[in-house]
Amino acid sequence: MRPTGKLHLGNYMGALANWVKLQDQYECYFFIADLHALTTDYADTSGVAPNTLEVALDFLAAGLDPKKCTIFVQSHVKPHFELPMYLGMITPLGWLERVPSYKEMQENLANKDLTTFGFLGYPVLMASDILLYQADFVPVGQDQQAHVELTREIARRFNQFYPRAKSKNVGDILRASQVHPLYVLPEPKVLLTPSPKLPGTDGRKMSKSYGNTILMTDPEPVLRQKLKTMVTDPARIRRTDPGDPDKCPVGDLHKVFSTPETIANVYEGCRTAGIGCIQCKGWAADALVQLLEPIQKRRANFSDAQVKEILEDGSNRARDRAEQTMVEVRSAMQMSMSSR
Repeated sequence: MRPTGKLHLGNYMGALANWVKLQDQYECYFFIADLHALTTDYADTSGVAPNTLEVALDFLAAGLDPKKCTIFVQSHVKPHFELPMYLGMITPLGWLERVPSYKEMQENLANKDLTTFGFLGYPVLMASDILLYQADFVPVGQDQQAHVELTREIARRFNQFYPRAKSKNVGDILRASQVHPLYVLPEPKVLLTPSPKLPGTDGRKMSKSYGNTILMTDPEPVLRQKLKTMVTDPARIRRTDPGDPDKCPVGDLHKVFSTPETIANVYEGCRTAGIGCIQCKGWAADALVQLLEPIQKRRANFSDAQVKEILEDGSNRARDRAEQTMVEVRSAMQMSMSSR
């Protein structure tokens, strides 16, 4: 995740909640993508470092356990600088220009100059993030499959140019064969994870750029106030007008967070005008408070010093693993140097 500030419910449901489950099933690497933040926020970097700490706190608060997974900062692992340079040399320009989000983000962030080398090349950086760990799977929602497919194409092109260098060292061969006997960079597979699209307080997709988020750190009074201002079914102009939860952003929140009993009461009460929007919003707030309270308690247990230590340890572990891949990359490209 990019360090653009404290995480919101959309980040939690879209990724973090799934990550917490995956750490018990796989060897996982989760990182704060401070280099990616520079692709759009290069003009003002003052928030990158403090936001990195905030995101790390949210990772830990959500339930990521540094004893079960590796949590690190992207820029603290130098291979994240080196591999994109090598992969950038072989990535056709047309591949980057066809990435769906390339023009989309330029239109959505029209106030920023995104005609930069860094922004055009961010898919190569993203591919490197994955390939550095010779990943088997990348957990994404359906809207991110195109990025993983580009990563597969870049890996395929690299492997065509630079097949694994033959080694006389038995240990090297055995370790390499555990990944792939021929290829240095195995093509990762998509691991589709459920990712409900949460509406923000204005009814649009929850996003920091829209200013419509409910933060994981919002205290109960702030959360309830945000819910009170949330848009509802436009058909309910008056209290006595019946509504439809399927056409209401608050109804969408209930579907994700409320109990089946509460959801049934929402449908019955809204469609018959038996309840008002204020009461319905209060029930949604109750469900969100119940979800966020234990998360916020976990967050309060970590000091800044503890978080920095966790990130340092994770970055060291990630660096060691990434360097294993880079040894193979340099060897395959015949870029090894005696000074290393």
